[in-house]
Amino acid sequence: MLVKEKISIENFEDKKFKIRLIESNKDTEAAFTHYLHNSRNGVSQFYKPDAIQHVKNLFEYKFPEKEITNSAAEEALQYLIFQQENIPFTAPQNPEFKFIDLFAGIGGFRLAFQNLKGKCVFTSEWDKYSKQTYRANFGEVPFGDITKKATKDYIPDDFDVLCAGFPCQSFSIAGKRGGFEDTRGTLFFDVAEIIKNKQPKAFFLENVKGLRNHDKGKTLKTILNTLREDLGYFVPEPQIINAKEYGVPQNRERIFIVGFRKDLGIDNFEYPIGTNKNVAIEDILEKKEVSVKYYLSTTYVDTLRKHKARHASKGNGFGYEIIPNDGTANAVVCGGMGRERNLVLDDKLTNFVPVTHISGEVNREGIRKMTPREWARLQGFPEDFKIVVSDAQAYKQFGNSVAVPAIQATAKKIIENLKNA
Repeated sequence: MLVKEKISIENFEDKKFKIRLIESNKDTEAAFTHYLHNSRNGVSQFYKPDAIQHVKNLFEYKFPEKEITNSAAEEALQYLIFQQENIPFTAPQNPEFKFIDLFAGIGGFRLAFQNLKGKCVFTSEWDKYSKQTYRANFGEVPFGDITKKATKDYIPDDFDVLCAGFPCQSFSIAGKRGGFEDTRGTLFFDVAEIIKNKQPKAFFLENVKGLRNHDKGKTLKTILNTLREDLGYFVPEPQIINAKEYGVPQNRERIFIVGFRKDLGIDNFEYPIGTNKNVAIEDILEKKEVSVKYYLSTTYVDTLRKHKARHASKGNGFGYEIIPNDGTANAVVCGGMGRERNLVLDDKLTNFVPVTHISGEVNREGIRKMTPREWARLQGFPEDFKIVVSDAQAYKQFGNSVAVPAIQATAKKIIENLKNA
């Protein structure tokens, strides 16, 4: 019996085995983890064949001298269900609805909907580092590229809400009415295609504020026409939501688009009203001394000041910014400017010996970057959210993520409407 070979989930962490998986066309690792986390509902059947194949692949790799049958692999798979590893953010014991998480990043949408007693039954994300963070916090490996039919084929039926923070792209609508066909070649088309095929009760889309005026407003017009006319959903006017109004000290404006299937009879939706909770940068800063690596060098500080002065002389407002303790952070975004626009003053440093190669010395003014954990707090992630990647990747991941409290406040309104439908 394979069960007697001391099988465990840790067996699946073998790096050479994972390299072999990458060479396979099927996403069996994602199917395996999705099966384990959906073993108590009918959704697991969507993942079972490839989950069995994944287990079989592992044992053929570990024990090449043995003949591994499908029945033996299935037996092992059932055994593994009871060996779930400890993960920080588990699904509710008795979920009240099901949702899927597209362009999932590190799981901001998932956190919000799980907090409302939702069960995530499918997730996809192409970035390998984001997958690592997602796996560490939710125990599931997201499926890959959602533009591929093979990935879409894994999506189960009968889920309630589709969530997607899809990237923004412009559409060509010249001479056309601007509908479903005009979105082909864009990532929004993949979202629309899934909505069309799976007919969820509701969807929740998030994007940058600039979507409203993108391509002179044509992009948003095409999106809304597709959702309303071609897909037949009730879609109230999108709204710009600012994270700072939902309990985090970050000035982050994003456009939210919500929709409901028309047969539900929902013809009115009100976006949430902010909490008016007064928070400031000092509420999310580390109370103890942080590593010297986050403090800027004297050369770097001098460069930033000269750069800002050059732009100021031209009447531009570009350049670094130090956020006062009682202030609100600028939006955290990818790239160096996301950090340079959110510098803080911290005089707790006692050891000024650099731990990285820098030009000049560590500045004595207390000017430092925020840490990845502080960025996590700016986005409303809980303290026990695991950061398992490098600082560079962590900044990128949190910069690309959603502000969880703002997402959750809107998600709550969606679920309330579905319950009353």
